[in-house]
Amino acid sequence: MPDLGSTPPPKNRRVFLLGATGTIGRATARALAASGRDVVCLVRPSADAAALTDAAPGIVVRAGEATDPVSLRRDGFAGERFDALVSCLASRTGAPKDAWAVDYAANLDALTAAQNAGVSTVVHLSAICVQRPRLAFQHAKRAYEDALAASGVDYAIVRPTAFFKSLSGQIDRVRAGKPFMVFGDGAQTACKPISDADLAQFIVERLDDAPGTRAAFPIGGPGPAMTPREQGAMLFDILGREPQFQSVPTALFDVAAGVLGALGRLVPPLAEKAEFARIAKYYACESMLVYDADAGRYDADATPSFGTETLADHYAKLVSGAQTHERGAHTMFDARANAENG
Repeated sequence: MPDLGSTPPPKNRRVFLLGATGTIGRATARALAASGRDVVCLVRPSADAAALTDAAPGIVVRAGEATDPVSLRRDGFAGERFDALVSCLASRTGAPKDAWAVDYAANLDALTAAQNAGVSTVVHLSAICVQRPRLAFQHAKRAYEDALAASGVDYAIVRPTAFFKSLSGQIDRVRAGKPFMVFGDGAQTACKPISDADLAQFIVERLDDAPGTRAAFPIGGPGPAMTPREQGAMLFDILGREPQFQSVPTALFDVAAGVLGALGRLVPPLAEKAEFARIAKYYACESMLVYDADAGRYDADATPSFGTETLADHYAKLVSGAQTHERGAHTMFDARANAENG
């Protein structure tokens, strides 16, 4: 007789995870392990495997190169069968060469290897900014999304609005008595920040939805959308200080991109810096919310919310010292934080 009180085994039990040493990837490894799944991660030989297994006990860590198709098959999948592929793999800089090599090519190689290993479900961490792609890394991400959609496997493309870590870069400068920097009036853009743990849980739940899922999922954290100015005011309130803001004109990015782009014709590395200026300009001017193409605007109400931890909770932990800035072994660039930290 079956044990009616037992917990049923999770769907897509055997999971191959990429990008596990990033902050989101590490949280995802923890959530997958907690869900009762058998998790195998492929990490670079130089990565701290012990830290990963300490964070997510029970997972298997294999050394190899996700950007090398041979290593991916030989060292990662190793001729074994898997039910699902979860990828949190993303370029570290967003530069065109890096983006096409990682966001597109490495993920596409992983998809091919996963299908050969019997995988029928893929959950892929993308970004909400691919709704209106203008930059190289956005086009690379969209190209892979299109390839995944055409692959025939069940898939969930997860497009988060903003990470807590992306909005925490000014805490030290504000705590030191400096103003909170905003672009323009600080109210022209908004997002619904989501924590690593909440996003990881959302990713795991997409595995629970399969089979039959073939869709993209925009997702934000709990509560209403917040502008940068509201984020700054909240930080000052937690610190018990009167808000003080410094406005930065977004036109500075246009000037920087133009000058660096022109010089990049003579000095190639400067062309990459011009792309970083364009990335910063994008984040300064575009909301990280669902875009309503018919209305021609971002729609906070149409942007789903998930989870329990708020940005205020995160700021309070950082200010009190209860939590420190966690940066994974290959944290993706944050042009907005870099720009604001000047």
